[in-house]
Amino acid sequence: MAGNSRTTFTKRSKERARQEKRVEKSQKMEQRKQEKSAEPVERSGEPVIQYDEDGQPIALDFNDF
Repeated sequence: MAGNSRTTFTKRSKERARQEKRVEKSQKMEQRKQEKSAEPVERSGEPVIQYDEDGQPIALDFNDF
């Protein structure tokens, strides 16, 4: 009978740990969501021209637009 209460205690502690982890995870997700929405997006619609060491413009590729 004593072994039975130990397993119950173990199960309860594991479930409590799972619940705490779930709460922490949801808090982190909410925090990231708020940070993402607060972060201003700066896009002027024009590509940024980069220059090499000689001062010549670097060719633009698909991801620059």
